[in-house]
Amino acid sequence: MELLFLGTGAGVPAKHRNVSSIALQLLQERGTTWMFDCGEATQHQILHTSIKPRKIEKIFITHLHGDHIFGLPGLIGSRSFQGGESKLTVYGPRGIKAFIETSLTVSGTHVKYPLEIVEITEGKIFEDNTFKVEAMKLEHGIPSFGYRIVEKDLPGTLLVEKLREANIAPGPVYQQLKEGKTVQLQDGRVVNGSDFLGPSQKGRILAILGDTRFCPQSIMLAKNANVLVHESTFAAGDDSLAYDYFHSTAAQAAQVAKDANAKKLVLTHISSRYQPEHTQTLMDDARRIFENTEIAEDFKTFVVGK
Repeated sequence: MELLFLGTGAGVPAKHRNVSSIALQLLQERGTTWMFDCGEATQHQILHTSIKPRKIEKIFITHLHGDHIFGLPGLIGSRSFQGGESKLTVYGPRGIKAFIETSLTVSGTHVKYPLEIVEITEGKIFEDNTFKVEAMKLEHGIPSFGYRIVEKDLPGTLLVEKLREANIAPGPVYQQLKEGKTVQLQDGRVVNGSDFLGPSQKGRILAILGDTRFCPQSIMLAKNANVLVHESTFAAGDDSLAYDYFHSTAAQAAQVAKDANAKKLVLTHISSRYQPEHTQTLMDDARRIFENTEIAEDFKTFVVGK
């Protein structure tokens, strides 16, 4: 599970930062990519990466400001032109369906794959046997959501040495036992896979928040997260400015991470007022409160570790 930042700027594109978009690479977990927000020129950013648009399975939109959605029509169309055949699901606040359908209709774009558009409310918006995604409304000038992505606990590793000690020879039976099944062996013995598995591995938690003021909902979404991705539009000392514009400072993002007992904080959505040589200020602001803080840059990758 890796986060690849495609755009880390706020509001408008800048020379060093494109507008918001994040790719969550789930290639080992499910062979797909999920995206969070899709600002202008996101598909251009993708060209500089190994991401394959046909592998994008889901796109989660935090809110409908242009710097988070203007790249959607182009990406949806290009995915079709580039041979995408599998279903794509787009989640977002009310209005996302009209935006996408109007853009595609007016431009005469015909999508060849199944396209599902889900207008979300708070609560669980997706769950299968590997992941659960929950959404909660934050505090912004328009409805803005944060997402909590929870990986289901993984089964323990197969205890091969214990199998050998029990004179169970390698073969297809190992896969059945790894899945926890009860199996009858050729010699008549019946064995239970759970007896040959190590402790289950705790699934990871990732929180990706849309634009927001400092608010309790952010802390709830980030509770015990392995990684929290939080906007950092302003530097410390600009609290009133951040409040007036429905945004957060780096220090406020760090306070969310601390209060939520998160393991790692990644700052993004950086205002163009901060040139590359000034972003260390944002890092310092945050690290005074929450030490394990990094600042995202376009094309930077972060592993979502345990």
